[in-house]
Amino acid sequence: MFQGSCLCGSVRYQFKEIAGPYVYCHCSSCRKASGSAFAANVAVPSSDFNLIEGEALLSCFESSPGKRRYFCSKCGSPLFNKVGTAPALVRVRLGSLDSPFTEPPAAHIFTSEKAPWYEIQEGARQFPAWPKPEALAVPGSRQGTTDVPPGAET
Repeated sequence: MFQGSCLCGSVRYQFKEIAGPYVYCHCSSCRKASGSAFAANVAVPSSDFNLIEGEALLSCFESSPGKRRYFCSKCGSPLFNKVGTAPALVRVRLGSLDSPFTEPPAAHIFTSEKAPWYEIQEGARQFPAWPKPEALAVPGSRQGTTDVPPGAET
């Protein structure tokens, strides 16, 4: 069982399984939403994702049509997002996990938008934009949709 929480501990969640590989996304939207060089999100089946405390403290921001980013209204911690094109999955921010997680990323995506001050050093594959789904599927994302505005990739 994986457990996670916001910075102040007021919002807590848990889940059992991760649905597929995850990536580090370097798009400008993910960088701004995470406040870092990239976002690291894992896909979790919606039916397996449980808020165990603080649901009333959750706030939501629709960063692009159909994409909602959820965060704690008390401390501001980004926790997860939901994409309208993939309602069966929740994308959980790895940085909010309290449980140990040691899986490496499958790839870096949107490296064409990478922060100039960050140098990718690990051996994971790199893609300048979305990889073709047959090369690497990114569960719960907008991969393969044609209605994605610039800066709203994952």
